[in-house]
Amino acid sequence: MFRQPSKLLMVTALTATVVTVASGCEAKVYGTPPAPASPALTVVAPLGSMAPLPEAPPDEPAAAFSGLEMRERQATTAAAADGADITALVLDRNTGQMVSNGNSTTIAIASVVKLFIADDLLLQVSKGQTTLSPEDHVNFDRMLRQSDDSAAEVFWNRSGGNAIVTRVAARYGLASTRPPSNGRWWNTISTAADLVRYYDMMMSGTGGLPPEQASVILANLAQSAPLALDGTQPGGVYPQRFGIPDGLFAEPVAVKQGWMCCIGSDWMHLSTGVIGPDRRYVMVIASMQAANSATARETITEAVKTMFPGGRI
Repeated sequence: MFRQPSKLLMVTALTATVVTVASGCEAKVYGTPPAPASPALTVVAPLGSMAPLPEAPPDEPAAAFSGLEMRERQATTAAAADGADITALVLDRNTGQMVSNGNSTTIAIASVVKLFIADDLLLQVSKGQTTLSPEDHVNFDRMLRQSDDSAAEVFWNRSGGNAIVTRVAARYGLASTRPPSNGRWWNTISTAADLVRYYDMMMSGTGGLPPEQASVILANLAQSAPLALDGTQPGGVYPQRFGIPDGLFAEPVAVKQGWMCCIGSDWMHLSTGVIGPDRRYVMVIASMQAANSATARETITEAVKTMFPGGRI
């Protein structure tokens, strides 16, 4: 999603990094697809039909976290040399260990708010408060996999706009997350720490969304399309493999991406999700850079590669 943001955009606060992965019968994204094609439309599986989330594997030390704090500093320094300000947070869900680059910021999260829209909608479905038509299922799919703004707008307006963010933030205890002051969903404010907390609680079920509904979200994120639908961009699409997908190319990932220009002279890119076949890791990384979009995408991807050499955790 490419929008002209309001003045809400960047304020000091907390930081975090998120990554998401699906399992079972769900398709998984690995690295850069061999032949990126135009996004295909796929109907989301009937609600409640996805396999339940797997039990977390036994706790064990995360060997990949050895030296991660140093590598995050290296990535931050390298990005700064290119004029980028990055925020990064990684969570090991087994051990509870979190590693941050120390940059605490709040941001307008752009299309990542589509997670909240989906979560709120699926909770309504689980409670019998609403039903989804076949067209709704297609739009739901497009909203998460292809980041379709028009689909998000439909569900945002139908479910009460700002009230969606208020309800989700309350259920998940997202202390630094607030609705957009101008009612535009892409200007929803949050932090990396809140987004990591959201993913973790969504997968554990402690945020109130039933596991079968959480699996619907994760299945879609695991099938994130190489190209997003973005009518403001040439050709109506935008590459959305930056950050986690291309940086952790050897891992299965389930991701929701966000992007926005122009915040002053900066592009904002936000890569969030779950990593690994057992959904053990959550990562969120954001970048602000006064550069063209291709350069800004490359910068955030290189930061992930610096943190995780070899493309895996």
